Amino acid sequence: MKSVIKIGHTKDEAVEEALQELGVTLEQVRIEVIEESAKGLFSFLGAKAVKVKVSVKEDLGQAAVLFLRELLVNMGIMAQVEIFKRKDSTTLNLNGKDLGLLIGKHGQTLDAIQYLVNLAVNKDQNERERIVVDVEGYRRRREETLRHLALKVADKVKRERRRQVLEPMSPHERRIIHATLQEYKEVFTYSEGEDPYRHVIISPQDTMES
Repeated sequence: MKSVIKIGHTKDEAVEEALQELGVTLEQVRIEVIEESAKGLFSFLGAKAVKVKVSVKEDLGQAAVLFLRELLVNMGIMAQVEIFKRKDSTTLNLNGKDLGLLIGKHGQTLDAIQYLVNLAVNKDQNERERIVVDVEGYRRRREETLRHLALKVADKVKRERRRQVLEPMSPHERRIIHATLQEYKEVFTYSEGEDPYRHVIISPQDTMES
């Protein structure tokens, strides 16, 4: 991580000098005040009073791309990696031939890869960044499938007045089911079991009230 130490009459002055030397903006750095004299001390002599360390933030998105590419090489898989930065996360989307192996059953392999990437790039970081790993838009399609399933099963529960047990899902997929039916007044949802066999149950609302 590239960094410089500067001394100025004020913190802003020292930081500005550091930014000019590093050639970056304020949003791209971390600032640490190393030493600060009492306010106004020796100011009549023109003494510099604030010492700061300004460090360029590591681009965790690019670090994630490098780690993922190395992981794919070790797995013997050829794929292109696209990076999409959003306000609250960075998505790495893989494109290539025969990438179903990377997805696994209901995305379990993909979740494991995503976990490894996040673990690698966020290690020892003060500010964590959420990295999402996807394969040719699989997660978006899977989310749409789960939302459709949730509504379809909820309609069945409403008609038959009998609870329905869904297949085991990952925590992320269970959250999609719960969120989809949160405003569905005729049913309520809850989870049972232990991972990896934990599943969502959709039950008639009057069962909860009774």
